[in-house]
Amino acid sequence: MFGVRLNPILQPDASRNDADGDGRQDSRLISALAGTEGDRERAVAYRTRRVVLGSLGVIKEQKEDRSRARAIALAITVLVLALMAPLVWEVTESFFAGERLGDPGSQLSLWACILCPTLLGAVLVAGWMRKRS
Repeated sequence: MFGVRLNPILQPDASRNDADGDGRQDSRLISALAGTEGDRERAVAYRTRRVVLGSLGVIKEQKEDRSRARAIALAITVLVLALMAPLVWEVTESFFAGERLGDPGSQLSLWACILCPTLLGAVLVAGWMRKRS
């Protein structure tokens, strides 16, 4: 960098006893300090970066799937409530009007008010169980 280059290789010193390998350790230390091992470190950094970015993509996909499932469940709930509102209104009106529960119209409305939330709950529980397994 800036026109200065260090020679990371030590010249053999005749006065030093290299029997225990200190010369090689010094050579590795100087090359590491001089930055000549950068290619190897760069390769590790690139591999690590690819793995982390791959994991980030998987996490984003999982979040998108969860938010999509929540949106669908909310849409189904709103749809069922919108379809049930007239039935609930009919049942409430018939009770206030003094009709009996034995009338066919009242029974049909009551059965629909009981059946629709039960089916919605069954669908939600089945979807939740499928996601868990």
